[in-house]
Amino acid sequence: MKINKSILKVLVYFGVFNYPVSESEIQFFLDQTIGKKELQEALEQLVNDQYIFKLGEFYSLINDPCLAERRIKGNARAQIQLAIASGIGRFLFRFPYVRGIAISGSLSKNFADENSDFDFFIITKANRLWIARTIMHLFKKFTYLRKHQHRYCMNYYLDEEALEIQEKNIFTATELITLLPVRGPEVMHKLFRSNHWATEYFPQYDKRMMVGVAPAGKNRVKKIIERVFQNSLGDWLDAYLLRLTTVRWKQKEVKQLLNIKGNRMGLRTGKHFSKPNPVFFQEKILTLYQDKLNETERKWNEPNFQHIQPFFFKEMIK
Repeated sequence: MKINKSILKVLVYFGVFNYPVSESEIQFFLDQTIGKKELQEALEQLVNDQYIFKLGEFYSLINDPCLAERRIKGNARAQIQLAIASGIGRFLFRFPYVRGIAISGSLSKNFADENSDFDFFIITKANRLWIARTIMHLFKKFTYLRKHQHRYCMNYYLDEEALEIQEKNIFTATELITLLPVRGPEVMHKLFRSNHWATEYFPQYDKRMMVGVAPAGKNRVKKIIERVFQNSLGDWLDAYLLRLTTVRWKQKEVKQLLNIKGNRMGLRTGKHFSKPNPVFFQEKILTLYQDKLNETERKWNEPNFQHIQPFFFKEMIK
């Protein structure tokens, strides 16, 4: 019955986001490799026993058809926005020192609502992350004039020298496996290889290493700007921008400032990374996930499902 534990883990995680999942998605996000027929039989049995519910072509822990309707609308909206986000990603790749770029967040999972942002995961040249980030965020200030700032959420930066994600948990593994690369095939392959730990959560993660990304053409302006700072001046400027950004974001955290969506603003900074403070979102999701695991364990505390309990108690948030 190990397959049931794997199925439930997927449904619990996406249940945090009120997102029912299809059979093919369940198979993709399972923590073990299972044949299609075996999965179908397990899903059918769980539905018959009313431990999970089938909402059209989707599965959920909650018997609410509105969840499926919300998802269908969100998928349709995402298809339109993905085309726009891909174009923006190709444009952002033209900025100095950008070596790889991918769509992340809810859009990378083929979902968008009326308030969805366009989130981007960006990889820069080693030791030039802060020059690249500063230039890109100076540009973003102009997008406020047309109220398009939500289309340029450049949230997560790594440079080529440190591509391994430090927070290793189901949240970061899910973000990695769902990234949609736009530009920079070589560095994107390197990113996926550097985070092989994600296969502990998703064996299908290996397929991320085979993803195809079209190479970008030559950009003379980009090369000229990069040459200007490829020296000791560039080293000093990158370090200075890191210090400046760190001080400013620490002040925002102390003041407990909120963004437009009402969430705490926070940033973790380092020489080779710039990323949202996990305390303000990532850990919140992991806590909700753990709570739902515990809730499901209590709900299913029946003789036929006694074997599931150790699974829930062993689920760790790193």
